[in-house]
Amino acid sequence: MILIVLFWILLFIVVYTFVGYAMILWLLVKIKSILFPFKKLKFDETFEPEVCLFVTAFNEKDYIQQKVQNSFNLDYPKEKIQYVWITDGSNDGTPELLKKYDQLEVYHQPERRGKMHAMNRGMKFVKAPIIIFSDTNTLLNKNAVREIVKRFSNAKVGCVAGEKRIIESETESAAGAGEGLYWRFESWIKQLDSELNSAVGAVGELFAIRAELFEDVETDTLLDDFIISLRIAQKGYKIAYAPEAYAQENASLNVKEELKRKVRIAAGGVQTIVRLGSLLNIFRNGWLSWQYFSHKVLRWTVTPLALFLLYFVNLGIVLKKGNFQPTDFYTVFLCLQTLCYFIALFGWYFENKKIRLKFFFAPYYFVMFNLASIRGIFRYIKGKQAVTWEKSKRA
Repeated sequence: MILIVLFWILLFIVVYTFVGYAMILWLLVKIKSILFPFKKLKFDETFEPEVCLFVTAFNEKDYIQQKVQNSFNLDYPKEKIQYVWITDGSNDGTPELLKKYDQLEVYHQPERRGKMHAMNRGMKFVKAPIIIFSDTNTLLNKNAVREIVKRFSNAKVGCVAGEKRIIESETESAAGAGEGLYWRFESWIKQLDSELNSAVGAVGELFAIRAELFEDVETDTLLDDFIISLRIAQKGYKIAYAPEAYAQENASLNVKEELKRKVRIAAGGVQTIVRLGSLLNIFRNGWLSWQYFSHKVLRWTVTPLALFLLYFVNLGIVLKKGNFQPTDFYTVFLCLQTLCYFIALFGWYFENKKIRLKFFFAPYYFVMFNLASIRGIFRYIKGKQAVTWEKSKRA
């Protein structure tokens, strides 16, 4: 009986986290659109303030030219854009390459102290009321700035989250197939979160804030984008989602490289939960607390453990019963779980053999994603995640 109760608790956690929350969110958004259509945020398409394109770069010489040209080609008045680059610690010629462009403001110091320290330092050079952050290795669509800026015409909006898109190809690896699928699903949930109340955080590839709302962040912070955006949401502002403003990025070179990223993100996620403990106070934050708990906290803590424990609890129930009837629910569910793990195992094999079969890649990516989350939890507990890290190689 104990195993059966534990089985259903674990199954509920897994299903709610990966499917149930999205379905409930979709239903609530539908109900809100019918009963309260007037509550939808409205924006002024003609709103055109000055903005600052803010980029922190560490040894990014291979991406400099395409990123700078991409920034210059954005559809927004050039006289209203301030280009700020912080290159702390770079020793591969990145600062020298950037200084060839007169339009750019390049601030460099030789010591490398992590991205958050560079961001804190760079904020004092910002003159514009709207700051748009993006990564060096991502390219923005032509209308990205306009799509972001118009959302700030609504005084309730303090942060705008852009969309992250993975550049996919027919010859992509398991990392590419899994990452692309993950971000399409994640973007859909982020859209629903935003329509219901507020998006839950932003991604560093592309997000923007009101400069007046920025406060220095602890320099050992691992997920700068998440901490910055959610602290603004804690102040009562909305995080608006702008799917028409997107940053394109190549997938990780392979699953090994993607795991580096996911483990760091998971460690940063646990750090975020510790630092944003008050965000779980539903009496103070309302809907945002439920969204944060369901969308992020469960994924970063309980659910990855529940996913793998579920298999062994299921196995224990079947062995205890000694009943391998094909009509028994627990036997059938154990067979389905086993099949899914075998498909993931085949995905691992095909990835290593460079055989491109997408059917096997998504389950493999899903299993690796959750294993990385568990590794990230223990890495944070042990204090072994450095604020400066080795970047994952991209395809």
